[in-house]
Amino acid sequence: MTDASHPAERRVREDGSPERLAIDTIRTLAMDAVQKANSGHPGTPMALAPVAHTLWTRFLRYDPEVPDWPNRDRFVLSCGHASMLLYAVLHLASVQEIDAEGRKTGLPAVSLDDIKQFRQLGSKTPGHPEYRMTTGVETTTGPLGQGCGNSVGMAIAARWLGATFNRDGFTLFDNDVYAVCSDGDLMEGVASEAASLAGHLALSNLCWIYDSNHITIEGDTALAFDEDVAKRFQAYGWNTVTIEDAEDTEGFAAAIETFRRTGDRPTLIVVKSVIGIGFPTRAGTQKAHSDAPGEDEIRGAKKRNGWPEDAQFLVPEEAKRSFSAAVAGRGKPLREEWEQMFARYREAYPDLASTLDDLRHGKVPGGWESELPTFEPDAKGIASRDAGGKVLNAIAARAPWLVGGAADLSPSTKTDVKDAPSLEAVTPGGRNMHFGIREHAMGAVANGMALTYLRPYTGTFMVFSDYMRPPIRLAAIMELPVIFVFTHDSIGVGEDGPTHQPIEQLAALRAIPGLDVIRPGDANETAVAWKVALTHTHEPTALVFSRQAIPTLDRGKYAAASGLEKGGYVLADCAGEPEIILIGTGSELPLVVAAHEKLTSEGARSRVVSLPSWYLFEKQDQAYRDSVLPRGVRARLAVEQGGALGWDRYVGPDGATVTMSTFGASAPIAKLQEKFGFTLDAVCKAARDLVEKVK
Repeated sequence: MTDASHPAERRVREDGSPERLAIDTIRTLAMDAVQKANSGHPGTPMALAPVAHTLWTRFLRYDPEVPDWPNRDRFVLSCGHASMLLYAVLHLASVQEIDAEGRKTGLPAVSLDDIKQFRQLGSKTPGHPEYRMTTGVETTTGPLGQGCGNSVGMAIAARWLGATFNRDGFTLFDNDVYAVCSDGDLMEGVASEAASLAGHLALSNLCWIYDSNHITIEGDTALAFDEDVAKRFQAYGWNTVTIEDAEDTEGFAAAIETFRRTGDRPTLIVVKSVIGIGFPTRAGTQKAHSDAPGEDEIRGAKKRNGWPEDAQFLVPEEAKRSFSAAVAGRGKPLREEWEQMFARYREAYPDLASTLDDLRHGKVPGGWESELPTFEPDAKGIASRDAGGKVLNAIAARAPWLVGGAADLSPSTKTDVKDAPSLEAVTPGGRNMHFGIREHAMGAVANGMALTYLRPYTGTFMVFSDYMRPPIRLAAIMELPVIFVFTHDSIGVGEDGPTHQPIEQLAALRAIPGLDVIRPGDANETAVAWKVALTHTHEPTALVFSRQAIPTLDRGKYAAASGLEKGGYVLADCAGEPEIILIGTGSELPLVVAAHEKLTSEGARSRVVSLPSWYLFEKQDQAYRDSVLPRGVRARLAVEQGGALGWDRYVGPDGATVTMSTFGASAPIAKLQEKFGFTLDAVCKAARDLVEKVK
């Protein structure tokens, strides 16, 4: 309950300092923006205004003139519904907008007009903060818990950068990562997974600020959440500090000092706040979480804060001047000192400086493609997961910024870099990450690493992509070149049975806009798939590999695997126009080739199309796509050990598929292939039947 007797309320009214003026400006901007949009969440920005003010003006290492300074502290708003807190802070700090190349545009990152356009089409102030859209937004947040996971990845990457690039007298990287999280964030499992990993890695450069206000959309958190969060985090290996009142700026400052002195573990600061502080009724406070509170509530809140009741989007000059001067006054000298140090570093360590330049600009070190292996024809073949491991290790020798691992599955996913150290608390510069059985956090952590210059990759079984779908989706939204390695891609998993045999996962991943899903059909396509993944700069890649051996095709007889770079290509053909096109991906591609050879021997005019990446194929012009899949050829048969969903795009109204329409079963792979129709005889029969049907 907020009332005049609450000590926070008395301080709000009685303190007329520039600090209080800026805090109240944050609060009123949040109220006005949400009310004008008739949409949003003003309560948390109002409650956390003192916390944000204290952190930014007294501690955060940040230069508003150069907001992409590499050694800046990161500020992550995991509770993205409180976006107006971040927008108000970026405005008051006078952060300058930069373009994709880091050049100043001459515009503020967030102007007052931008705030007036909160949640409107085309504005720089969307409902939840979006990376690349608004300078100063370090990551896209909104799905609760994701920002927490991102912050762990950022802290891991910062330590890796320090271990890799710092030298005596040259501390290039020693920045901290701050994440503001809510009750909702800490209810989500991904935050728990990420916190557990952070404690294991002793990430002393990581501080989560937990806004404990006991309110969610449904009401008081007591409805579903009554654990002792501090004790939980202590069990994770975190240091914890509790601030009883969010208005206690000195207490919060002391908590930050405690974090900065703690060198062996991450820190959780529990800040107890009153959501929608200043609203005159409990109803207004409750509405402050999930809806525009209404004009009467806002006028009452402004009156109680000593603010002009009729003023809208009021930003007193003193509030902005004092706030921006405090942030820049500390951040600009530190940034200039860093740049001078880096100039000396470039002279002393030119190779390292050049590598760091490449990292900052997302460039791949030169010459790495020469390390890509080629595989000789082999009827027995090799599992694409094994081929993928060989390719990864060949590339890793030339690409030190390629850092990643698996969710406790590297022996199966083949995602470990041989003879490289693990990334652990005592070896923060290691190459091989052990995410533990934490697929959801693994994806979110990888996104945070990608947001901090590294090129991360992850590994798990294909069926468990369901556990990490939210961060995969966010990687696509943010255009992050994360590489998600998925193995055990089909019923080829065999005896593990339907719980481990992916059916619908391929279609689900292909449905994500901006995600390149590549399912290579042999070892040489696997090498090209890795090449494509590493050359992507603005899209994530899902590499989908088999558990079972796949024959390595004779590229002297069939088309070169480089055709994968266009997503799909003619692998084998006939003289003249084909009467049937066989389309395959992954482990089914050699089966399709075998069917093509048998049909050809019977006199059929058959073409084989390898279509490992729908994403890349759709990027080709219509003429190329028509050359691969001529419109006049109506008999098209797609063969894939996954669901049929989506294949109608390529087989057309007269085509057919040999796909899965049920879940799998537990049995040896040969028995499964026979049961579900993935045999040479079954595919050939389906092809013949289709040709007759089309005739």
